[in-house]
Amino acid sequence: MTVEEVRKRYLEFFATRGHAIIPSAPIVPENDPTTLFTSSGMQPLVPYLLGQEHPEGTRLANSQLSFRAGDIEEVGDNRHTTFFEMLGNWSLGDYFKKEQLPWVYEFLTEELNLPKERLWVTCFAGDESLGLPRDLQSAEIWKELGIPEERVHFYDAKKNWWSRSGTPDKMPAGEPGGPDSEIFYEFTSVQHDVAYGEKCHPNCECGRFMEIGNSVFMEYIKLDPSTGSTGSPQAGSGQVAFDKLPKQNVDFGGGLERLAAATLDSPDIFMIDVFDAPREVLEAHSGKKYADPNATRSFRIILDHVRAAKVMFDAHVRPSNTERGYVLRRLIRRAIREVDRLGVKAPILAEIAGGHTAEFAQEEAQFRKTLERGLKKFNWRLDSYIRGTKGERRFESSELPPSIAFELVTTDGFPFELVEEESRARGMTIDKQQFANRMEAHRIKSREGAATKFAGGLADHAEQTVKYHTAHHLLLKALQMVLGPDVHQRGSNITSERLRIDFSYGQKMTDEQKKEVEKIVNEKIAEGIPVIRTDMKREEAEKLGAEHEFGATYPDMVSVYSVGPLDSAFSIEFCGGPHVSNTGELTGTFKIVKEEASSAGVRRIKAVLE
Repeated sequence: MTVEEVRKRYLEFFATRGHAIIPSAPIVPENDPTTLFTSSGMQPLVPYLLGQEHPEGTRLANSQLSFRAGDIEEVGDNRHTTFFEMLGNWSLGDYFKKEQLPWVYEFLTEELNLPKERLWVTCFAGDESLGLPRDLQSAEIWKELGIPEERVHFYDAKKNWWSRSGTPDKMPAGEPGGPDSEIFYEFTSVQHDVAYGEKCHPNCECGRFMEIGNSVFMEYIKLDPSTGSTGSPQAGSGQVAFDKLPKQNVDFGGGLERLAAATLDSPDIFMIDVFDAPREVLEAHSGKKYADPNATRSFRIILDHVRAAKVMFDAHVRPSNTERGYVLRRLIRRAIREVDRLGVKAPILAEIAGGHTAEFAQEEAQFRKTLERGLKKFNWRLDSYIRGTKGERRFESSELPPSIAFELVTTDGFPFELVEEESRARGMTIDKQQFANRMEAHRIKSREGAATKFAGGLADHAEQTVKYHTAHHLLLKALQMVLGPDVHQRGSNITSERLRIDFSYGQKMTDEQKKEVEKIVNEKIAEGIPVIRTDMKREEAEKLGAEHEFGATYPDMVSVYSVGPLDSAFSIEFCGGPHVSNTGELTGTFKIVKEEASSAGVRRIKAVLE
C-alpha cells in the first residue's frame, strides 16, 4: 500500500467507530517555548489527557506531522527517520483496553491485511516494589484475539511504561502514567544478527522486528506517600504509591511510514512510495544504486534529511545558528556531506525535495563556501589535541581518544565520518564502539532533558505555572494599552517561578510605564474575570483580532482564550492552554522584576506574583 492509502484507511476506520478526525497540529508548536518541534500526536493533546474537555468529544483520531531531533544520529539503518507521520487515536475517559486492542488488531489484520502470524506484542511486566501489577489483562486480550502466548512478551518499565517523566520511580506526585502495549511486525526475510544477543525478540535491534504501534493506557496517578494525596511528596516520607485515575485514557500511536513498509513486507522503510521519486533523482545524479551496500547509508540519510528539511521550510523555518534554524541547518549540511560522499558536487537537494529551490540552493552554496574553512579549523583542532603547545607529540598511540572524537562531533558539529576520514589520513584510528557508547549516553541524557522540558506547552502543568500563563495574557494586553497597539509577543517562557515575555518595542520602558502596566494587571486580577476557551475557525479568530504567535502557521480550526466573553473581552489570544478559570485565582500581587533589551527592537520582561 502507499502511505496515502494507509492514512486514508486508518482515519476512515476510526471515524466509523465514533472518532472525530482532528487536523494535524503544526510541526512548529503553537505558543510553546518549551519544545522546538511537535514530536508525536500526543504532544498537542496533553491538556486533554490531563482532564481538560476537548471540543470534539472523547474519541479523537488524526495523522500528526512529527519530528524528533534526537534521532538524527540514528538515521542510516532500515527503520529510523527524523520526520514521520504518527497515526493516533485517543479515548478521553471513554473506552479502554477491551475496545482499543481489538480495534487495532482488526485494523492491522483486516484493513491492512498484515499476516497474523507476523504480529508480536509486548506488555508491562509490572513492578512489585512500586505496587504496580503485571498487565495480564492486555496479554489475555491479545491471546483471545489470536496472538499465541509465545508471541506475547513482557518487559519492564523502561520499555512498556509511559509518563511524561519516564519510568514510574521518576514521576512526581500528581503525575499520570500507565502501562503500554506495543505491536511489532516480524520480517522473516531478515536473519537475526547474534551481535545483538543470542536470541532475537521484539525489542531486538537487529532489524528483524519493527515496532508499528503502541497503545498507552493512562490509568494511574502517583500519590504523595506521606499524605496519600497528589501533592508534592517530601523526601524520605514513605513508600511510593499509585492510585487509579478517575478517568482512564487511551493514547495510541502508529508510525505511518512503518505501517506502509509492513504492508509491503519490506524491512527497509526507505522503499515505501514517498521515497521513490527522490531515490530515483539521487540514483540518476550519482550513478550509484540504492542497493549498493557502500551507498545505502548515504542514500538513507539524504532521503530522510531532505524530506524533513522540506517540511521545515514549509513551516517557515529558515536555517540559522540557533534553535529550530540550527536543526534545519544541521539536516541540510549532513545531507550535503552524504551527497559529496556519493560523488555529486552539483546542488541537487531542491530537486530531491521537489521544492524550495531558492532556500536549498542558498544553504548549499553557503555551506560549500565555508566547508573548506571548516576543514582547516578541524585540522587545527586535531593538531592541538595531538601535539601540545610546544609541538611535542602528546599521544604515542595511533588511536584517537574517543573523548576527542566525541567533542569534535557534539561541540564542533563535525560528522563522525569526517572525523574518521581525517583521522585515517593522519594514520590514526578510532574505537567506534567506545565512541558509540559515549554518543548513546549523550543521546539518553538529551532525551531525558527534552522529556523534562516538554510538558504540553509550558515548563510544566503545576498550579502556579498555569497561573503565570494566564498572567502572561493579562500582561501582553496591558503592554499594548500602555505602549501602543504595535506591541506584539516575540517569545515567552513560563515556569512555576516566574513568567517571561519578549515583545516588540524599540526603547526602554520608563518607571511610570511599568507601574501603569502593573496597575492594569492587578486590577484585572481583582475583578475576577472569567477566562474562557472557545474553538472556532481561524478566520473568525483573526477577525476578532486575537493575538497570535509571530510567523506561526495555524490550522483551520483553532482554540482561543479570552479574558471575559468574546464580545467584551479584555484580551483574546490564540492559545492551547491550560489556564485558570477566573483571574481571581491569581493570588498575590503582580510585579515586574526586570525589564531589559532582548534583541534589536525587542524588549524582555520578567514578572512574578508575590
